[in-house]
Parts: sequence; C-alpha cells; structure tokens
Amino acid sequence: MASISNKERAIAFIISFETGNRQIIENWVSEDYTPHYPDVRDGKDALLDYFDTLQKIDIIIDIRRAIEDGDYVAVHSEYSGPLVVFDVFRFEDGKIVEHWATGQESVQKTVNGHSMIDGPTEIHDLDKTSENKTLIKEWENVLINRDYGKIKNFFDDDNYVQHNPLFKDGLSGLRKGHIELGKQGMDMELNKNHMIIGEGNFVLSVNEGNWRGEHVSFFDLFRIENGKFADYWDVIETILPPEEWKNQNGKF
Repeated sequence: MASISNKERAIAFIISFETGNRQIIENWVSEDYTPHYPDVRDGKDALLDYFDTLQKIDIIIDIRRAIEDGDYVAVHSEYSGPLVVFDVFRFEDGKIVEHWATGQESVQKTVNGHSMIDGPTEIHDLDKTSENKTLIKEWENVLINRDYGKIKNFFDDDNYVQHNPLFKDGLSGLRKGHIELGKQGMDMELNKNHMIIGEGNFVLSVNEGNWRGEHVSFFDLFRIENGKFADYWDVIETILPPEEWKNQNGKF
C-alpha cells in the first residue's frame, strides 16, 4: 500500500469538517495539538469537541491549492460563507501537531475582475523551490525595511495577476492602489515575517503588521514564473486580543 503524504493528510483533515469523518482527527491529530487560532483550546480532545459543534452547520469547502514543504503543509481554500482561508499544518510522524488558520470574508466584486481564489493551481519547477523561497524572503525584507525602490525588480512589468480585491492587475495597478489607500489613511505596514513555505512555483509567506490601524496577520501566496511574480492571493485578518482567545498560543 502506498504511503499517505502529509499533504493528503492535511486535505483529508480539512474535508472532514464537511463530511463529518471524525476518524480523520482521531487518527491523524496529535494528543498535544497546538492551535494558532482563537476558537479552540489546546489538545486533540478540545479539537474533537469543536469538530462536533461544527457538525451542526452545513459546511462546504472548496480546496484550490496545497503545498508541502518538509513537515509543513499549506492549504488554500474557500469555505461556505463565503470565506477564503489559509490553513498551515506542522506534522510529526504523520500527525498534525500544530495548526495555523486565518480567514477573510470573500469579496465578490473585485476591482481586477478576478476572485480571491481563482487562477492557476498546477505545481511545477520543483527544482526551483529554494530559489523561489529566497525570492519571497527578499521581497518581505524590502517591505519590512520600506525599501520601495526595489519593488520593480520582482515584477515582469504588468504581467502580474492580482487576486486581492482592492488592486488592479500589474505592477502599475499595485502602485496606484497603494497610493489611493494611502490618501485614505489605509496604509499597509509589514513588520515581521514568521514563516515561508514553498513547493515549486508556489510560495506562502506569513507576516505580521498593521492595516487600517489594526494589528493583523498577512498570509500571502505567490505564484512565480522565471523569477518574477505571476499571481498573488492573500488573506488579511485582524488579530484578536489575548483575552478573547481560548488558548495562549498566539497567531504565529
């Protein structure tokens, strides 16, 4: 029998919330499960209680992308609501030991004409995984250090598809969008990069910063072609204060 990859386990975990297959969690989640989202207490038993509660709701999940990088798997999905979600899992010995999750209400009318979840899904260029992760690390450093003069180096001019609902396609659309947001006092600040996960031409970057005056997480997914950004998807979520969490693990 072929072994099951961590990516397959992560996908099965997510789909179990739609199908009600409790056995997936029983089998593939560690007893000391650590959630990095506010809804669940630590441990597998608490997760199973949460799972049982959610079975009272009809949940439909559309998984679009999944990337595996060592012990980490990142999954990009749309949940009924609709809600665009990134789930990141860390595995040990085939079991989920740590889970980050973040979501944003899906915007149906976008300025670029794309949805927040559509676009290419095929993974290739596996030999370029390390190179592409380094590219994203350099990009985050540019944003954190406010070294905006280097931004153009990451783009093939306007050959760039934007899935953030507030910006038009291309480098020009990105620039114009940020100028307009700045005029409205809605500047975006990136302060710290916490995680970079990549597989081939897809790389997810997890960051902390500020948006519209709120402390937020940025989960940013890039598709890279020939060393340049080709597609970009993201989710921005406000980080709730610690007193509103059911655990003490924090967002990152």
